[in-house]
Amino acid sequence: MAHEQGGPPSGPGHYFGLLNEIGIIEQLSRTLLEARLPEGLIAPHFTVLNHLTRVGDGRTPLEMARAFQVPKTSMSHTLAGLEKHRLVEMRPNPADKRSKQVWLTDEGRMVREQTIAALAGDLADMSQVLSPQDVGTILPVLTRLRVWLDKRRDSED
Repeated sequence: MAHEQGGPPSGPGHYFGLLNEIGIIEQLSRTLLEARLPEGLIAPHFTVLNHLTRVGDGRTPLEMARAFQVPKTSMSHTLAGLEKHRLVEMRPNPADKRSKQVWLTDEGRMVREQTIAALAGDLADMSQVLSPQDVGTILPVLTRLRVWLDKRRDSED
């Protein structure tokens, strides 16, 4: 109704449109990322490297599965691929001998940095459709949405 009165559209369909657009952007950005990754790596591998860089080493596979909202078996498979490429190292968990902790290797840090560098041209091209001011406006709004979704997920666990 607000739209008919000159205000912005509202309602479930409007918010679903937002989530749908974000989902499509995620798929397209994943394709772009995977085109820049070294052979044999896929987006989930990169997201783990990025996550560990951001939050720090020493996370357990279960903690990481929860953070990524994937089954532990899926995370274990992703970590095995990273370990095969020598990008992470699994170490015994001193707090619980039955579990392991994940540590980035120097090569893992280097692959993350090289991938970001490989994306530099694509990211620069983005300025053709989004100005720095646009990004400055959009990013806080998306961050606010992510924080809300994180809290909602955590309250449902």
